[in-house]
Amino acid sequence: MSTLRSLRPSLPILIGASVMLSLAMGLRQSLGIFMPPLTRDTGISVGDFTLAIAVQNLAWGFLQPVAGAWATRLGMRGLMVGGALLYILGLVLLATAGGLLGVMLGAGVAIGAALACNGSALALAAASRPVPLALRSTVLGIVSAAGSLGAMVAAPIGQQLSQAMGWRVGVWGFVALALLMLPAAWAAGRADALPVPRQAGEGENARAALGVALRNPLFVVLAVTYFVCGMQLVFLTTHLPSYLDLCGMDPMLSAQALGMIGAFNVLGSLFFGWAGGRFNKLVLLGGIYTLRSLALAWYFVALPTPAGTLVFAAIMGFLWLGVVPLVTGWISETFGLRWQAMLSGVAFVGHQVGSFVGALGGGMIFDLAGSYTLAWQIGVALGLAAGLVQAGFAWLRGGGGGPPRLKPL
Repeated sequence: MSTLRSLRPSLPILIGASVMLSLAMGLRQSLGIFMPPLTRDTGISVGDFTLAIAVQNLAWGFLQPVAGAWATRLGMRGLMVGGALLYILGLVLLATAGGLLGVMLGAGVAIGAALACNGSALALAAASRPVPLALRSTVLGIVSAAGSLGAMVAAPIGQQLSQAMGWRVGVWGFVALALLMLPAAWAAGRADALPVPRQAGEGENARAALGVALRNPLFVVLAVTYFVCGMQLVFLTTHLPSYLDLCGMDPMLSAQALGMIGAFNVLGSLFFGWAGGRFNKLVLLGGIYTLRSLALAWYFVALPTPAGTLVFAAIMGFLWLGVVPLVTGWISETFGLRWQAMLSGVAFVGHQVGSFVGALGGGMIFDLAGSYTLAWQIGVALGLAAGLVQAGFAWLRGGGGGPPRLKPL
C-alpha cells in the first residue's frame, strides 16, 4: 500500500503518458487493415502503400533523437501536444487521399514526425521522472502495458467502419480517437515541472552524452540488434492483413489478430517490466528476439487458420512491447534521466531502419515474387542471429542485470 501511495501524486502524468502512448501506437499499428481496400480504391500498389509506411518509420526514427534532445532543452509538453496535432493532420490527409501523394504525406511523413513526439521515447521519459528508481522498471512496464491497449480498440473500430461504410470512414474514426491524445499529452507534460536527478558521467550537453553512450559496447550492440525488432514487428502490422486476405481469410480476422496482439502486449509489458527489475535486461531482450523468430517460423511455414492466427497473435503480442521497458530501463539506469529520451531515440534509429526494411522490403518481395515466403524467411534468420548476439554479448559483459546501482552527483 505504501508503494501505491507513493505513486499517487504522479498518477496524472502516468495516466496521460499511458493514454497518449496507447493511442499513438494503437492507431499506427492498425493502419494495415486499410491497405487492401485503400490500394484497390486509389489504384496504388501494395508496394506504394508500404513505401509510405516505410517513410513513416524512417521519419519517426531519425527525428526521435532530435525530439529527445529538444525535450531536455525546451520541455516535453509543447512537443507532445504539437505531435498530437500533427498526428491528427496526418490522419486527415490519409482519409482524403486520392493517390500516392496523399498517402505518403499523411500516413508517411506527418504521422512519422508525430510519433517522434508521442511515441515510447517521450512517453516513457515523462513516466520515468516522478517515480523512484526502485520502481522504475515496473512502472515503465505498466505504462507500456497501458500503451498496448490502443490496438485493441482501434483495430476493431477501424475494421467495422471500413467494412460497413468504406475505408475512408474508418480513417475518420481514427481521427476521432486521435483527438483524445491532446488532453493526454497535456497531462503527461506535467513532468516538465519535476526536477531531474543528475548522474555522474552523464554528459553536460547532448554531444557529450552521446559520446558516453557510443563508447559503451553494450549500447552499441543494443542499437544494432534493435534493427531486427523493428523489421519483424512492422512487417507483421503492415503485411499480416494482406497475407490473410491472400489466403482467403475473413477480413475481420486481421483486426481480431491485431486486437489479440494488443491484449497480450499488456501481459508481456507487465511481465518484462517486472522481470527487468530482477534479471539481466539485455539477456531478456535477446530472448525476446529469439522467441519471436521461432514463432514467425512456426506460423508461416503452413497455411493460416483462424485459431492458429489468433494463437500466433497472442504469442507475438506477449513478446511485442516487452522490449520497451527493458531498453528504456537499461538506458535510464546506465546513463541517467537527463538525456534518456535522446539516447532512447538514438537506439531507436536502428529499430526504425529495420521498420523501413520490414515495411518496404516485404512489399517489394511480394510485388516481385507474388508471395511473402522469402520475406518471412529473412526475418526469421536475422531475428535468430540478433537474439543470440544480444543475449550472448550481454551475458559475457554482464552489464544489464538486476536492480540498478547508480552513482548520483
